[in-house]
Amino acid sequence: MSDAPENTPVTERVLSLRTAQDDVDRWIRTIGVRYFDPLTNLAQLVEEVGEVARILSRTCGEQSYKSTDDQGDLADELADVLFVTICLANQSGIDLTDALRTNLDKKTKRDLDRHRNNPKLVD
Repeated sequence: MSDAPENTPVTERVLSLRTAQDDVDRWIRTIGVRYFDPLTNLAQLVEEVGEVARILSRTCGEQSYKSTDDQGDLADELADVLFVTICLANQSGIDLTDALRTNLDKKTKRDLDRHRNNPKLVD
């Protein structure tokens, strides 16, 4: 848990993965009523990733916005992806801090020289 009191607004606290998982769980229990089932959350995650893809395909890719399009907010859409990912982790009993540490260690061991030696990545 964070050192800040639980009633401190989220915008005023340091937000680690652990506190984010706690905050999302608290939000679900007090405002969201309950977690959606995992398959519904998976569908939500895919929808949110699609919104990220839409923004990036228009800002970094070759697609363009129509004059009537809402351009969206990449930061907000990435936060939506993170929120649903945290929901899935919480309902699966996964500590994302531990999972990320383990994942980074795996990637470091596996890819120590791989990307450095990839001629496609040389400038």
